[in-house]
Amino acid sequence: MDISVDKGKNGTCGGPVQERLLDAAEGLFCENGLGGTTVRDIAAAAKCNIASINYYFRGKENLYAEVWRRIFVQMRDIRITSIQDVMSGSENNESLEELLRAFAYAFLGPWVDDEKAQQLMKLMAREMLDHHLQSNMFIEEMIKPTLTTMGEALAKASPGLAKEKVPLVVFSIAGQLIHIIRVKAMFEESDELGMPIFDLAGMVEHIVQFSAAGIRAYAKDETE
Repeated sequence: MDISVDKGKNGTCGGPVQERLLDAAEGLFCENGLGGTTVRDIAAAAKCNIASINYYFRGKENLYAEVWRRIFVQMRDIRITSIQDVMSGSENNESLEELLRAFAYAFLGPWVDDEKAQQLMKLMAREMLDHHLQSNMFIEEMIKPTLTTMGEALAKASPGLAKEKVPLVVFSIAGQLIHIIRVKAMFEESDELGMPIFDLAGMVEHIVQFSAAGIRAYAKDETE
């Protein structure tokens, strides 16, 4: 039976077929949801045999989870890499603004591409309304690794910051950035005259300066 299995140079399964299935499934889940998408739909869109879905993912539900895992891992790796790149040559708190700026742009990256952002928002909305993911996936794949890396970076960039305040700082910054995403979408959908021009770079810089001042105030309180 032909299940469109690709073999790498080392003879292991993987590569293009899995990626085609993930790409096709992500688009279909976005438009139709998990319940409204069949394995036949996914296979046709990916130009694969139906059996390849069971071969690689053991069914549609696992494929759905892997679509989300790929999204989480991509976001996580971009954020962690941006943090590590900034901190690799830094030894004092003068890098604090650079750290926050790099994190902000890495965080906003998936939302800058309008087409990708719209698809991701649809997918997120569908998952929120019709929950299928394991509750700990987002925490394990995204939150914990990013929080650990950002915490280590903040300890280096702002040595006086208390360890227990690090999660509060990171979640505060993330909350401000999420609000930017929502405001950006609202402004772009509005046809009201007189609305201020949405300046993404200006908003990011405000968050960077505002958050850096707050972090330094926190650190100062701890050392006094």
